Amino acid sequence: MSHGVADLPPGSVDEEAQAYTTTLALPFAQPRTVRILAGRPGFARVEVEGRTLGARGARDLTAAMRQILNLDEDLSTFYALVAKDADLSWAARGAGRMLRGQTVFEDVVKTICTTNTAWSGTRKMAAALVDNLGVEAPGGRRTFPTPHAMAEVDVEFYREVVRAGYRGPYFKQLASDVAEGTIDLEELHDPDLPDDEAAARLLALPGVGPYAAAHVMLTSLGRYSRLVLDSWTRPTYCKLSGARSALKDATIERRFKRYGEWAGLAFWLYLTRGWVEDGLPI
Repeated sequence: MSHGVADLPPGSVDEEAQAYTTTLALPFAQPRTVRILAGRPGFARVEVEGRTLGARGARDLTAAMRQILNLDEDLSTFYALVAKDADLSWAARGAGRMLRGQTVFEDVVKTICTTNTAWSGTRKMAAALVDNLGVEAPGGRRTFPTPHAMAEVDVEFYREVVRAGYRGPYFKQLASDVAEGTIDLEELHDPDLPDDEAAARLLALPGVGPYAAAHVMLTSLGRYSRLVLDSWTRPTYCKLSGARSALKDATIERRFKRYGEWAGLAFWLYLTRGWVEDGLPI
């Protein structure tokens, strides 16, 4: 429940069952659809569709799940910062881990799908990409398409099938650049790369503006220095903070400046407390 993009294909959130289902690509085996639920305390239970994987496939699947659940990120410094903040101390009980795609490419494409459209349009675009270009797994569900698959189709496909509008040429160019090795989005995970440089590289991508760059940094890269400011976050912050009128971005940014490199995560959790708090351990 860390962000709405978590519910875009190939992933889906079942709030009632408290389960997450997605289809993951594997390097040396067929893709697998997994359903992740709570297991015994401290563990998850994972249900896998298809024939039993060998040892290598099982290791690859486990690594993929650790990646998408972002299990290896150390948030202890952030928890120490929010411990004395009345608005955010609740998060130290375990909130703040962002669900990710298997690749930065997937998260960039999905983020572009969220720009200048209703959520229903975003869902339709993501579903069309997966249904038409993803690799089928046992059970019939499909993975998110690879850069090569997206590069091989023409712009008309994005216009007529995906209904991506102005985004079509962006998808085609981005996929081609990644498939050809002109751009390596996974390099953005490099801890030695400053946030400013990561943001600059994202902003240089077709279809990525300040909102999209901040969103990818938050949801995919574990880079939290920038606030995701858009048509939902601005009014939501004003409502929750009790502001009587719209606030300038600079005013909102000052409220979270105390969190330094964690400012964007603090802002996001301030906005989304109602999404996750009831499901946190006591």
